[in-house]
Amino acid sequence: MYTIENNIALYRTSKSYSQQILANKARITRPYLSNIENGKKKPSCDVALRIAKALEVSVEELFFNKAVHYSEQSAE
Repeated sequence: MYTIENNIALYRTSKSYSQQILANKARITRPYLSNIENGKKKPSCDVALRIAKALEVSVEELFFNKAVHYSEQSAE
């Protein structure tokens, strides 16, 4: 099971990119990038791919982390 978790700011800061630099590289606006980072907006597949490419990571690394699995018994 996977949950969506936004790791853009983590990867962006690890490359010492400002939001403006990353937005320029991904060909989006800085306010839109900010909204994605803050979870206020969800990127389209195209935008997610452009951000991942600009950060040189996979889309999975950028947006998905394995969720904790719980057995059906523990849910009872």
